[in-house]
Amino acid sequence: MLGLAAVPGVAVASSVTDQLIQNLNQQLLYLAVPIAVLVEIILVYTVWRFRANGDNADGPQPTRENRQLEITWTIATAIVLLFVGTASFHALAHPMVSTILDDPQSEQGPADAPEGAIEVNVVAEQWQFTYEYPDENVTTSEALVLPENQSVYIYITSNDVVHSFHVPELGLKQDAIPGERHLLRTELTGQGEYRVYCAELCGTGHAEMLSSVEVVSEDEYESWLDEQRSESTGESE
Repeated sequence: MLGLAAVPGVAVASSVTDQLIQNLNQQLLYLAVPIAVLVEIILVYTVWRFRANGDNADGPQPTRENRQLEITWTIATAIVLLFVGTASFHALAHPMVSTILDDPQSEQGPADAPEGAIEVNVVAEQWQFTYEYPDENVTTSEALVLPENQSVYIYITSNDVVHSFHVPELGLKQDAIPGERHLLRTELTGQGEYRVYCAELCGTGHAEMLSSVEVVSEDEYESWLDEQRSESTGESE
């Protein structure tokens, strides 16, 4: 009961990325709690079992070597580390979690967005984020609006200093580095508004470098694009 009480309830994930990260955290927590309890039990038993060891006339007596126990403990530790490494690699190497660097010296940059995916360029600068939708001819600095249940390819860069595009509730975080372009891939599964932070100290206006991601339905997304195009056309006239 104590171990179950220590495991917090898992919030509903709002993106595939966040779900993968939450699943990894939950797996490691379910492994860590029993190990922590076992270690504490062994510690308490050891303190109690050898509590009178220092009362001998010749002083405290050394414990006897137990090779079988040492081998068992080493194997158990190896199994635990193997599980942690496998589970972590499965999550962190997933395309919806890992990032891709656009290396100017390489002929292969970030993967192009597949057909049907939403492609967005996030440009950070002191002290705001600008969102460009190259396939839709739309640019805005107000909010990153995206439809739910569609693959999203987010290319991140900076125009001046190092920033960081961080959306904790969606499990998204990537540094925006001048001269480099990094790709984040995800799929948003819950409608709502999610706060965007700059997670890298970038100057006097860093604390106010805030924005938001708005996840809406497909119809609302198309209506928003039409509205942005209309406003852009009106301003140009």
